[in-house]
Amino acid sequence: MAVSRDGRSWFLLNASPEIRQQIESFSALHPRSSRDTPISGIVVTNGDLDHCLGLLCLREWQRFSVYATARVRDGFSRSVFARTLSRFDGQVTWRVLEPGRETPLLLSTGEPSGLDVVALSVPGKAPLHLSDMGSSPEDNVALRIRDRGRGVCLAYLPAVAGLSPEVTEAAHDADAVFLDGTFWSSDELIRLGASDKRAEDMAHWPIGGGAGSLSWFRELAARERVFIHINNTNPMLRDDSPERAEVERAGVAVAYDGMELRI
Repeated sequence: MAVSRDGRSWFLLNASPEIRQQIESFSALHPRSSRDTPISGIVVTNGDLDHCLGLLCLREWQRFSVYATARVRDGFSRSVFARTLSRFDGQVTWRVLEPGRETPLLLSTGEPSGLDVVALSVPGKAPLHLSDMGSSPEDNVALRIRDRGRGVCLAYLPAVAGLSPEVTEAAHDADAVFLDGTFWSSDELIRLGASDKRAEDMAHWPIGGGAGSLSWFRELAARERVFIHINNTNPMLRDDSPERAEVERAGVAVAYDGMELRI
């Protein structure tokens, strides 16, 4: 996912392993000249590989900023591969997100982009490869990104283990909310014989059922409500499934590659 205020300077929300294909598929992210990138920064919500491994694909000669909690930054920096982002002095600037504190997203020139971000600690857990670090409220955050001039706001919650006051705060009065839609049911992987773990064991809030996220999501007043981060086992992905029909009746969208929204 990428956001922009002016359509020229962009900020990625997490950096998945498929980041190269994602950049190639969206012309607004293509270089405009030699050693150029429209990507001013990347905001990382946790240390999961599917959220930060793509940073290593941005190892060329462009400058950019990475916004993350100190905890996520320190966990990523433990990898020897992180050194590939230090080809020259100042290639990557780490900007610390303090939960609850509004932080301006800066252009590559250092000037304010007009977008501000607030990170909020939400239920989750440290990734497996960083489990020896223990747990911290900074392991997993949601984002509220606000257009300072227009006042519109989006909430981005790609990994959520369950409802909490911070989850409610993140989505409060947002114009668009993007929510973790990894699994439809708690035992989805178990029934398929793909794993012995429930959704909750992997810190994901199932969508279906009386206590599922859809019951909460459908009541939000946001103009745009979208499920993201969807596992390939989730039946909601099938256009003709009862699960998709239930989501659509609730007025919620299912994200797809190439989806574009203006708020």
